[in-house]
Amino acid sequence: MANYRASESKREQFRRYLERSGVLDTLTSVLVALYEEPDKPNNALDFIKLHLGTSGPEPRDSEALRMELADLQQKCSLLMEENKELKNRLMQYETSPEERAGV
Repeated sequence: MANYRASESKREQFRRYLERSGVLDTLTSVLVALYEEPDKPNNALDFIKLHLGTSGPEPRDSEALRMELADLQQKCSLLMEENKELKNRLMQYETSPEERAGV
């Protein structure tokens, strides 16, 4: 009987741990989403993995995407600066007729 209570106590501790860390809430929300899904997926486990975020990009893919993002942001900044310079140069050539006549 004492062994039963010890294992029950460990279960209760583990349950509280899962509750405190948000695991139970997350699992519940994913299972509710699966329950409320009008077209049930063929593979419920894949649905759960997808909604838990475990089927996201691999870490090395994430790093490659971060590097590509940084590169594209730098290119965008350079292009914006070039665009600004070209607009300023264009403004010099698009002076009004009065300004050209010296009025």
